[in-house]
Amino acid sequence: MFGARQQTSRDIFLHCSLLTADEVLILPVWRIFHNLFRHPLRRFPGPLSHGASRLPIVAQLWRGKLVYHLEVLHARYGPVVRTAPDELSFLDTMAWKDIYGRRVGLTSGVPEIPKWQRFYRVHATKGQTTIMNADTELHTRLRRQLAQGFSERSMREQEGIIGGHVDLLLRRLREGRGTVVNMTTWYIWTTSDIISDLALGSSFGCLENQDWHPWVRQFASSSKEFTYISGLRMLGLDWLVGMILSKILTLTAEALKKRIAQGVERPDLIEELLKNLKSEQSLDFESIHGTARSLILAGSETTASLLCGVTFQLLTNAEALERVKKEVRSAFSSEKEITLLSVNSLSYMLACINEALRLYPPIPSGLPRYTPPGGAVIAGHDVPENTVVYIPPVAMYRTPMHWTDPDSYHPERFLNQPDFANDHLDALQPFSVGPRNCIGMNLAFAETRLILARILFSFDLDLSLDSVNWLKAQDAHFLWRKPALNVTLIPVPIPN
Repeated sequence: MFGARQQTSRDIFLHCSLLTADEVLILPVWRIFHNLFRHPLRRFPGPLSHGASRLPIVAQLWRGKLVYHLEVLHARYGPVVRTAPDELSFLDTMAWKDIYGRRVGLTSGVPEIPKWQRFYRVHATKGQTTIMNADTELHTRLRRQLAQGFSERSMREQEGIIGGHVDLLLRRLREGRGTVVNMTTWYIWTTSDIISDLALGSSFGCLENQDWHPWVRQFASSSKEFTYISGLRMLGLDWLVGMILSKILTLTAEALKKRIAQGVERPDLIEELLKNLKSEQSLDFESIHGTARSLILAGSETTASLLCGVTFQLLTNAEALERVKKEVRSAFSSEKEITLLSVNSLSYMLACINEALRLYPPIPSGLPRYTPPGGAVIAGHDVPENTVVYIPPVAMYRTPMHWTDPDSYHPERFLNQPDFANDHLDALQPFSVGPRNCIGMNLAFAETRLILARILFSFDLDLSLDSVNWLKAQDAHFLWRKPALNVTLIPVPIPN
């Protein structure tokens, strides 16, 4: 009897083992067959390997080369490419509105194509809702409350906060006059100090201490880890994702609690959220915390990348550098005249910034959406439901489909010059479009113009030889992994 039971147990174990082997070996093969020959996206062009599995695209993401890989795929396959079994990438300018706009091309009555939550929800936040991943109703309420802090009036009131940090940056740079300085670090410190002051009520103090604040250091060192998290989530392996962001969450929560405890009104970005903290329409602390953290993430590294990008492009294009220096120095007679408002008159500098955004978009990765039930019409294509769709910025901004001499730096293309009359300027949307475009766009432009104008007014700049290939050396792990941008600063004599 015992032997019979033992035999039965072995039979059951063997049967289960065979079933497990079938699942491991047969199911993936069936899935690949389905993706290649039965999936509704099989009619779209793209490599067979990418249509079979998401692994090739995730591998490129982890290598930091996905943005360049997508550029190659579009050059080979055209304006619409199947980049994974359930994923499409678009280069048509119509796709901006169709993917990210409101009520465009939808057959389901959904007001917008929702964000792909595998990309936007981070495991370490335990499902925390922020402005980055909120549903339409909550996002609208959040955005309405935040809009006050990003208004033109608020930015004028924030001039003292922003200008104070820029003043300190200029003082620090003068202390190192005539020597080589790493502008990547100085730009990150400056933008991090500004946005932390505006979003948490206190500065990280990087410029004051001339050192990395733990939050800033943690975020700067974690960009590659964020990419691994995204890749694992794209593969459906959420259970492998660790608590990488726990330290960042703790630091920002403590700063926000201190800001609330102060009970003082100030012209920052979250004042309106805090005013409503105890009202029926308010968010809970965790959502306000998550939103404040999102503002810091979106407003520090990205603005620093824009400053690095325009600085590098100017220092490698002598004619543009001389022209923008002349514009700045002829517009102002002293540093005190350079304000958030007065820099709006610098039309050529704005063109320089726009062209830098084209060649070096601060967020180089596409922002994926997920088509709702009923699907959507995107750039004239019927796209079935449950499809990941996006626009890859680097490929969009460097394709000959939309740009004359796309790999070269030409600010004149944004000044209605006839040589660039055929350029599709509406292809450039570095802050996205629609109801979920970047709420901090005006702040980022104002910050960049103020800092750049102050530096160009005060210094002559020379790029170090070891930074000549600064742009070519970079990987993109959701954000750019920026190496040192070494520059020699020579102070310009202050006019009497």
